[in-house]
Amino acid sequence: MSGPEHDFGAFVAARATSLLRVAYLACGDQTEAEDLLQTALERTYRQWDRVRHNSPEPYVRRVIINAAISRARRRAILKIIPMYSPPETPVRATDVDLRHVLMEALRALPPRQRAVIVLRYWEDYSETQTAEVLGCTVGTVKSQTSKAMAKLRTALGREAVEGVVRNARA
Repeated sequence: MSGPEHDFGAFVAARATSLLRVAYLACGDQTEAEDLLQTALERTYRQWDRVRHNSPEPYVRRVIINAAISRARRRAILKIIPMYSPPETPVRATDVDLRHVLMEALRALPPRQRAVIVLRYWEDYSETQTAEVLGCTVGTVKSQTSKAMAKLRTALGREAVEGVVRNARA
């Protein structure tokens, strides 16, 4: 294999794990994350001649985020998304189940807010980079981040959210 197919295969081999992590954080479910990544890679492959000369990774990340948002909207329309009820007591950063609780809280966020949190705090993107990936303004990123963090603080307790954000960047 040579040429564009080889380039695409090499790109997938090098970046698949990182892209799968983004997909998982965007949707909160391993099986759906694999489907999202597969969809994103399939769409990228169709555009590979155009995308490969630039940096293809941001393109794939954007496809993943947009696909996650679209799927969440479809589910909302079909009323498949279960309602989330916050824990009765605030979660502490030392709790063993913090990751599970955090994923539940992330799943409860609207898709755009979840995308902003994933890109800003897990992928460590700047506000400008996040705005570029999502195709919106920096002001929108700031407002969506603020709203999402407020919801997470309410659901998890302030100490847990601030500890998780610090640990996500480490």
